[in-house]
Amino acid sequence: MRRRPELFQQAIDRLRQKWPEIHTFPTEGPQTAGGIVSRCIAEGAGLIVVAGGDGTINEAVEGAVGTDVPFGFLPFGTANVLSNELRMGNNPVRAAELLTHSTPVPVSLGRMTTESGSRLFLCMAGAGLDARIVRIVNPKVKSALGKYAYWLYAFEHVGRRLHQFRVRLCGREYVTSFALISRVRNYGGDIEIAKRANLMEDHFAVVLFEGLSSSRYLKYFAGVLFNNLDRMSGVHLLECTSVELEPIEGSKLDLQLDGEHMGFGAARYEIVEAAVRLLIPAPYLSVMTPATVRLQYEAF
Repeated sequence: MRRRPELFQQAIDRLRQKWPEIHTFPTEGPQTAGGIVSRCIAEGAGLIVVAGGDGTINEAVEGAVGTDVPFGFLPFGTANVLSNELRMGNNPVRAAELLTHSTPVPVSLGRMTTESGSRLFLCMAGAGLDARIVRIVNPKVKSALGKYAYWLYAFEHVGRRLHQFRVRLCGREYVTSFALISRVRNYGGDIEIAKRANLMEDHFAVVLFEGLSSSRYLKYFAGVLFNNLDRMSGVHLLECTSVELEPIEGSKLDLQLDGEHMGFGAARYEIVEAAVRLLIPAPYLSVMTPATVRLQYEAF
């Protein structure tokens, strides 16, 4: 947004062609977006659109939970996972055009609970290796390289020993070094890992990767590229509505939500059904939702 500020105004101008009475409010720092959304809805807003990355969208959605106000977004982030998941792409002006023809659909969220409290999320939670990378990425490198900064730091981990932790779900227990608890298939903006995920359904797609050595992840990465994860040893693809994570004694368990580091330790994840009315573009809705269900949604 700072590099190309004209895109923001162009996107707003496109939205105003359908919704003339649009007011803009800048965030005031981390963890302020949700409060802004809550105040706007309390003052009578009939639509919320967030301009930012997945982290800002994740913060903002908290303010819209439990209301009937449609919630949309414009992609201005590093990876724009949610925008790519919904087939909106990375161009905010094109995304604004798609929003004007989108449908508000009740969508379930994930909720992560730790000893520090609970947070909702739209896209995904990660624990272990990917959350550690989120924590250590240098903000200046991220600003310069965008999403490729994460891959740079990931490859720097090759050969290192990883922390393992316990995962409990579906009545079973696993020991793993990376767990992905996802509502979306897209990961990092341009690859798909959790292929069983669907925002239109009320469950998590969970992908577990085993292994103490990060070298093993070179094989897993190849499995992602060649769409072969479901046939690889050491990988588990599951579906469930609740997940529990627990560090193994003496190990450190990093946690992340939608690309933001969320601290360390044990965590529980559960589905919160129909928590927000997300504006869904027609291309995603037509592919991911059965026709009998689509007929229930009214055009916005």
